[in-house]
Amino acid sequence: MATKAQGDTQELTFEVGQSVVYPAHGVGKITAIEKQTVAGMSLEVYVVSFDQDKMILRVPTNRAEASGMRSLAGSKLVDDALKTLGGKARIKRTMWSRRAQEYEAKINSGNLISIAEVVRDLHRGDDQPEQSYSERQLYESALDRMARELAAVENTDHDTAMERLAKSLAKKKAA
Repeated sequence: MATKAQGDTQELTFEVGQSVVYPAHGVGKITAIEKQTVAGMSLEVYVVSFDQDKMILRVPTNRAEASGMRSLAGSKLVDDALKTLGGKARIKRTMWSRRAQEYEAKINSGNLISIAEVVRDLHRGDDQPEQSYSERQLYESALDRMARELAAVENTDHDTAMERLAKSLAKKKAA
């Protein structure tokens, strides 16, 4: 019962209605903070709704930050991520399976700069050869994750965010 007393005095990091980023799923919105009993223990959980996946996730309040849940990126971090998109692609000369695992880990880290690096590295211009299926899947996943956070930060829609990302990627070509 001591855990319940500690949970009551703990200060909540996030609030209802706040948009947050959960590393494995992207941008979601906290819809409620509930108390639940699991295996005889009382737990306080954030109820996070991910509209794009039609999914609801319950994250214990005392484990939210440890799980990687964070507030949306600030405007400086967004600007840094957009600058990253304009940089030169850094593709290691390792086997694709190893690189794919590294890209997947970067996407699931929830770190906006890491996601921008994946988008930058996997972006193909019109003059470049076609991507493989798995390469395209990773690219689209990273691009979508980045666009959703950009849209939430700038309070715009997904399409506007995608256009802004496309402009940043076009600068890469001109450079």
